[in-house]
Amino acid sequence: MALGLAEAGAKIVGVASSSLEAARVGVEAVGGEFLGIQADLSTIKPIDEIVNKTIERFSKVDILINSAGTIRRAEAVDFTEKDWDDVLNVNLKSLFFLSQAAARRFIAQQTGGKIINVASLLSFQGGIRVLSYTASKSGVMGLTRILACEWAKHNINVNAIAPGYMATDITAPLRADPVRNSEILARIPAGRWGMPEDLKGIAVFLASEASSYLNGFTIAVDGGWLAR
Repeated sequence: MALGLAEAGAKIVGVASSSLEAARVGVEAVGGEFLGIQADLSTIKPIDEIVNKTIERFSKVDILINSAGTIRRAEAVDFTEKDWDDVLNVNLKSLFFLSQAAARRFIAQQTGGKIINVASLLSFQGGIRVLSYTASKSGVMGLTRILACEWAKHNINVNAIAPGYMATDITAPLRADPVRNSEILARIPAGRWGMPEDLKGIAVFLASEASSYLNGFTIAVDGGWLAR
C-alpha cells in the first residue's frame, strides 16, 4: 500500500516497531519521499508524536492507513486476558485514536482527508481460535461506519479494506501447515494466496478523489473467498 501510494505521488510516513528500512528503500526507489517513525502501537502514547513529526516534515496530513495488527491463537475456553488486551490494543484502540488524531488535523487544516482502515475477512466471519482478532476486526468494520457518519460533514472519507488470505508474517503458520494451506487454497477461487501488491490499487483508489462519494464501506480484496 505504501509503495502504491508513493507511485501515485504521495509522501509516505511509515510507523512500525520493527525496522522500516525495506519500506524506505522501496518508496525511494519509485521516487517517493519517506519518513520512518519507530513506535509501539500497543499503546496510544506515541500518537501525538507521530502526528507532530509528520507535520514537521510535510506540513500537513492528507491520508491515514491504519494497518498495524497482531494476532493470538488459542481455544476460546483457554483464552487469556493478556491475549485479549494485546490484540485489542493494537488492532482497535490505537486504530481509533490514530483516526481521531488525523481527523483533528483534517478539520484544523480544513482540507478534508482520507482514512483507510485494514479490516479482515474475519470482520465478516467468525474464524477459528482467533477470538480477540475476530472481535477486533469486527470492531474495525463498526468503527469505520460510525466515523464515516460523524466525519463526512468535514469532507473526511473513512473506509476499510478487508484483505483475504495474504502471504504475510501473520499467516506464515497457516502456509506452513500442509493441511490448512491446501484447505485455504481450495476455497479461494483465484487459486492462490494474496500478495501485498494486490492491495496497491484499492489503497490508491480509497486515498484519491475517485472515491469521494464512498464512505463507511469495507471492501474485501480476497480472490473471491467471500463469494464462494
